[in-house]
Amino acid sequence: MRQLLLFISIIFVGLLFIARLFYLQVYQGNTNNLYEDNAIRKVYDYPKRGFVYDRNGKLLVSNQPSYDVMVIPNEVKPLDTLEFCSLLKITKDQFKNTYEKAWRYSPRLPYVFLPQLSKEDYAILQEKMRKFEGFYIQKRSLRNYETTIGANVIGDIGEVNQRIINNNPYYKMGDLIGMQGIEASYEKTLRGVKGIKFIQKDRFNRDIGPYKDGKFDTLPESGKDIKTTIDATLQAYGEVLMQNKRGGIIAIEPATGEILSMVSAPTYNPNLLVGRDRSKNFTKLFRDTIAKPLFNRSLQGVYEPGSPFKLMNALVALQEGVISTEERITCYTGYRYGNRFMKCHCRSGKQNNMIDGIQESCNAYFATIYRRILDKPGDASVGIDIWSDHVKSFGLGNFLNNDLYVGQKGRIPDREYYRGIYPNTFYSTYTISNSIGQGEVATTPIQLANMVAAIANRGFYYTPHIIKEIKGETIDPNFTTPKYTSIDKRHFEPVVEGMHNVYKNGTAKYVQVPEIEICGKTGTVENFVRIDGVRTQLTDHSIFVAFAPKDDPKIAIAVFVENGYFGSRFAGKIASLMIEKYIKGETTRKDLENWILSHSLENEYAKPYSGEPFKINRGTTLQVISQEEVNELKKQLAKLDK
Repeated sequence: MRQLLLFISIIFVGLLFIARLFYLQVYQGNTNNLYEDNAIRKVYDYPKRGFVYDRNGKLLVSNQPSYDVMVIPNEVKPLDTLEFCSLLKITKDQFKNTYEKAWRYSPRLPYVFLPQLSKEDYAILQEKMRKFEGFYIQKRSLRNYETTIGANVIGDIGEVNQRIINNNPYYKMGDLIGMQGIEASYEKTLRGVKGIKFIQKDRFNRDIGPYKDGKFDTLPESGKDIKTTIDATLQAYGEVLMQNKRGGIIAIEPATGEILSMVSAPTYNPNLLVGRDRSKNFTKLFRDTIAKPLFNRSLQGVYEPGSPFKLMNALVALQEGVISTEERITCYTGYRYGNRFMKCHCRSGKQNNMIDGIQESCNAYFATIYRRILDKPGDASVGIDIWSDHVKSFGLGNFLNNDLYVGQKGRIPDREYYRGIYPNTFYSTYTISNSIGQGEVATTPIQLANMVAAIANRGFYYTPHIIKEIKGETIDPNFTTPKYTSIDKRHFEPVVEGMHNVYKNGTAKYVQVPEIEICGKTGTVENFVRIDGVRTQLTDHSIFVAFAPKDDPKIAIAVFVENGYFGSRFAGKIASLMIEKYIKGETTRKDLENWILSHSLENEYAKPYSGEPFKINRGTTLQVISQEEVNELKKQLAKLDK
């Protein structure tokens, strides 16, 4: 029995040795376990990030070399701290705090001790790195913005946080990721794939060479270059026109849905968010809660659309058959319902058909047809849902499912929305403000631009998008498939004709440009804010939407200028200039351009914070900026033309 027990013991021990050898030679050879093996050091090789171009091939974003000082706390030996801090241009307290963070993160894993050294600092430090065991330099690429425009379009890259690391194991502490704009939307395309080298260490923790002769090492894969839909020249022009103003501009090519320009004002130089000063500059921009330069007004700004929304009510009324294009409705300087009165600037007794109603922006006309739409089924509760569904078919009231990093749904109300306000009875007069694009209706600039693109196309649109081409890839079919509205094609021509008349004889006749048939619609929206808890009215917002040319649309545009008075005062001028710039490549209306460049709205924006009483400014007085500032803006335009 003892002999048998001894034999079994020998067999058991032998099997243990075989299992252990199998584990070490086969199982531990798996790359998944190499990441956890403390005897193997992992060195990442970061790929070059893809370049970004505008639609015409102009380079917007490239790369520049950057050097991070890395630390592995367990490998750090006593060092001359003062010399090291002097080389890195940091204080002893900064050294101590960062080292403690690295230790808490992991004593054995690399940690970014100091990111983004300049080439000059790297050259000095590299010669002395051998003196500081446990520290090494890791090379990577930083963004180099070849332009000062389009910060809200391009975005930026920043260091990942723990939440990102937890959600995506690809990223490690110290890695960079797209934070906003194109950099965020197309992060996977632009970033490429990291390479890695596994370095074997001996029992004294010294590097002795590649693990298994580099069998498991991988090379980095560079990120792919992308071509955007943005026209850099048009983008730059829009940003110059919007200086000293706040608001957003979206320009779209109707035939494709490609975004030609996406201006948010005020903006900033994207190069501020590159390098070691990124954190300081970002904090400064983020804490500007008054101008909000990081807030993308063209995508996130939610405004009442005002009179441009009348175009929607005209189309829905025609589709529902509650009005003909020739029927005339009399305006008595407004529309009376119950004991209330909605004012209008039409002369008393003016009779308007649909084209006249759009041209004159008649409130009485659109209040009448709005009520007819809701009352047609015999129950306004049913009518409001029919109306809402038609409007939403233009992409309003919801996300557009585009490739832009941020956005807002806006609001197109239906019966369910009003149920909390009017739980029992519901009449069309309760929501009459929707007829003129105020009340509960709310849209973003990109939604309005898309709405106008659908009108320009006579009933369909392509999802607005910012990607034009990725080498070796096809564009998402969502961006190349037309989306049809619920309005029949035949109903669009009278609305288009009305928009054309806005330029020929209506509210935009003074902002016409030669040789281009533009169709547009002005909008003036009341502007209320709360000051010390009191709802206070400020100067109206200026809104304008347009497309051109009339019969072969190349551009559709929406312009919002906060506190910009009436529609044609600021927004209309900017829209006309942008259209001419894109179609002709130049601007002939220098009078409009000079007026926009020389007038500022900064005094309007300062009113709520001045502590002084103020009156609503209807346009009698405007702030004129100095000639020196105007000359500087003209220099920017001259560079743009070159």
